[in-house]
Amino acid sequence: MNNNKPTKYRWSVCALLFFATTINYLDRQVLSLTWKDFISPEFHWTNNDYGNITALFSIFYAISMLFAGRFVDWMDTKKGFLWAIGIWSVGAIIHAFCGIATAGQLTGNWFLNFEESKAVIGTINDVGLVISTSVTLFIFARFVLAIGEAGNFPAAIKATAEYFPKKDRALATSIFNAGATIGALVAPITIPTIAKYYGWEMSFIIIGALGFVWMGFWVFMYKKPEEHPKVNESELRYILQDSAHHTEEQKSNEKLKVSFLECFKHKQTWAFALGKFMTDGVWWFFLFWMPAYLSAVYNIKSSDTEGQLAIFVLYIITLFSIYGGYLPTLFVEKKGMNPYEGRMKAMLIFAFIPLIVLFAQPLGYISYWVPVIFIGIAGAAHQSWSANIFSTVGDMFPKKAIATITGIGGLAGGLGAFIINKISGVLFDYAKETQLKFMGFEGEPAGYFIIFSFCAVAYLIAWAGMKALVPKMKIVEL
Repeated sequence: MNNNKPTKYRWSVCALLFFATTINYLDRQVLSLTWKDFISPEFHWTNNDYGNITALFSIFYAISMLFAGRFVDWMDTKKGFLWAIGIWSVGAIIHAFCGIATAGQLTGNWFLNFEESKAVIGTINDVGLVISTSVTLFIFARFVLAIGEAGNFPAAIKATAEYFPKKDRALATSIFNAGATIGALVAPITIPTIAKYYGWEMSFIIIGALGFVWMGFWVFMYKKPEEHPKVNESELRYILQDSAHHTEEQKSNEKLKVSFLECFKHKQTWAFALGKFMTDGVWWFFLFWMPAYLSAVYNIKSSDTEGQLAIFVLYIITLFSIYGGYLPTLFVEKKGMNPYEGRMKAMLIFAFIPLIVLFAQPLGYISYWVPVIFIGIAGAAHQSWSANIFSTVGDMFPKKAIATITGIGGLAGGLGAFIINKISGVLFDYAKETQLKFMGFEGEPAGYFIIFSFCAVAYLIAWAGMKALVPKMKIVEL
């Protein structure tokens, strides 16, 4: 191997992180694309029932994120990621058996197949009991899914910090984070089709099994860069360029663990947490509720060609977020800014873009394509924002704390997502029942306009709070 010319194995690692994130979001999307048209008719769910399931998933995910970061720091990247994706893949598959478990719980007959369980549930007159039992079982499945999925971003951010210098991390993060968009993109053209022809249960099983395939690649392809035979000396020097001036004492300190209390003493932690709290819920709202929005407002089902195409186009637009990771690099290299300064300038630009969502509902009378395109643009801005806010952790914290800080931010983001999902479910049912009027809209459209309005301004509020807490870059010493 020629050690003078750097190898590029770090991008193979980035590709693995990309596919893991794609699978992560595919598993998360199965319920949102099947509940309204396939699961709800079987179990008689309302918006509030679905809102409760998604809101509790968010809170499970939030709490798990806090400990997932610590777990990944403790287990280290390779083993931590294997545990995470293994658990969430099991959780994804468990959803498929909630119908059988519901029938078994209510009749005592646990030896049914998917079709037999549907027939049995259809004969039960106590609808309230069917709803409460099925919702409880799905909440348990989401709980297992959340525990595993919480490990994806702490592990991916830690792997990125191990394989990329600071100036490239936002780009690498934006690339693997684009897996969220690809997952959301592939989901509407695969999941409803599987559910339509093979049953909603098989959509959970088939998509859930992808995680086990990924685990095989991770086992054989991932090692620390300094230990990997496919990383030559030139590439290793490039990867470790930020550590070139570290003393031996500093390097040994990287192995030490950091307490939560120590992390919370720093404004940088609170700035990251605030940014995640205000904005993560926006993305999760679009992810979980867009299929229901098209069904409720435009009577377009997720299994219809129109519905599949609309969601597909929405997430195609969000793919432009990949350029969001490159923008701060331009500011650093062309304008001479430090990484945090360049990142915050880029994030301010991205924070203004979601304001377009304010016009999604008012102009929606023209065509359902207006809100689809506008929300797609806002989604692209979110993913650009997300790639950069994750990278602020690597800018200001040592490697030994990255997964822990990412977990703290994930907790904050999950809490924000819990609030918006819970409020949305209650609001949409209330708006429908009372024919709520707001800004010229009536019923469910009025409810959606209220939530869209918050989504539009959330990023500017988050940016202002982050800038107030950390006006200038300051590296944390732990």
